[in-house]
Amino acid sequence: MLYQFHEFQRTLLNPLAAWAHATAKSLTNPLVPFTSTPAATRLAASYELLYRLGKHYEKTSFDIQSVRINGRDVHVAEQTELQKPFCNLLRFKRFTDDIETVHLLKRSPTVLVCAPLSGHHATLLRETVRTLLQDHKVYITDWADARMVPPEEGAFHLADYISYIQEFIRRIGAENVHVVAVCQSTVPVLAAISMMASAGEPTPRTMTMMGGPIDARKSPTAVNSLAMEQPFEWFEKNVIHTVPASFPGHGRRVYPGFLQHAGFVAMNPDRHAKSHYDYYASLVSGDAEDAEAHVRFYDEYNAVLDMAAEYYLETIRDVFQEFRLATGTWVIRGEPVRPQDIKGAALLTIEGELDDICGLGQTAAAHDLCTGIPETRKSHIEAEKCGHYGIFSGRRWRETIYPQVRDFIRTHG
Repeated sequence: MLYQFHEFQRTLLNPLAAWAHATAKSLTNPLVPFTSTPAATRLAASYELLYRLGKHYEKTSFDIQSVRINGRDVHVAEQTELQKPFCNLLRFKRFTDDIETVHLLKRSPTVLVCAPLSGHHATLLRETVRTLLQDHKVYITDWADARMVPPEEGAFHLADYISYIQEFIRRIGAENVHVVAVCQSTVPVLAAISMMASAGEPTPRTMTMMGGPIDARKSPTAVNSLAMEQPFEWFEKNVIHTVPASFPGHGRRVYPGFLQHAGFVAMNPDRHAKSHYDYYASLVSGDAEDAEAHVRFYDEYNAVLDMAAEYYLETIRDVFQEFRLATGTWVIRGEPVRPQDIKGAALLTIEGELDDICGLGQTAAAHDLCTGIPETRKSHIEAEKCGHYGIFSGRRWRETIYPQVRDFIRTHG
């Protein structure tokens, strides 16, 4: 009933949010004399904040129209390379009529960005993709909201996630692709490539693992502690709900996005409260740039998706409670996961010094597991003063981390 109650509450809030937004706009209309007074400015800011707190957030678009390459603006078109029930493989195709730049684009390495399936949409990696496009051909996994997938499409297990990654790598061409896995995706991506290596298949040229729980036992965070403190049955009974009748996935069992979002906010309530107050202050002072930055971040941060119950519960058990990848006990559909069988790929791991979601050492643990990769083909980055999201977005990503990722791909490409 919790999901149904949430949808009922959202239905009630929608008119209030719309009214608050309309009122805020009317209080800033220059044709109305009252709007020039300080009281009107504060009232408008208050109503705009109320609107932002009460509105429903939908998935945003990548909206990458162009990138700067070789001193020119190169057009970017988003294409669906492969469509599957629970994920689309997207490609960002670059176009230009400059011959020199065309040759440069053709020589660019190919990167598959494996977005996490942990609550947010793949568009959270918009800046990651935009930055990579400067020097690479880029694909990304765009995971579906489970409530939008009809039940007749069947269940979605953690093993299916791994199969999807393998299919995408084969589709692009393992011999030519460089895989970049972010956050949660690092575990199934490493498993997928390990199993391809064990089967004698070609593997990607490089693997870049960014802020992921390869071994969640190391430097456990609040996220890890919750998973370890509660028994598996607790998650099954308390966080799994049924999609209501208003969605295509009606009847599907899911871990709802709104619960995941509540968990995100509960981790840093003071930070979010301050951020909303700062947004109000920016509106009052007329600082449009800061206000717009707040809107862009929360439009993405507040847009969440549901995860299939079987996938979520298996992730809790296999990754955060039994640590099957790290302990060498993971078996997928009868086949063991053996990272030590990977020999041809190079490995780069990236961690943030201040990451409060994935603690230091969790991602670097991949080096101990991938014993078949020579040390000369391994590298690690610990980004100073960098939190979880700063690893793949923001100034430190663009100016410090990305150049090292780019050079690593070039070196081992």
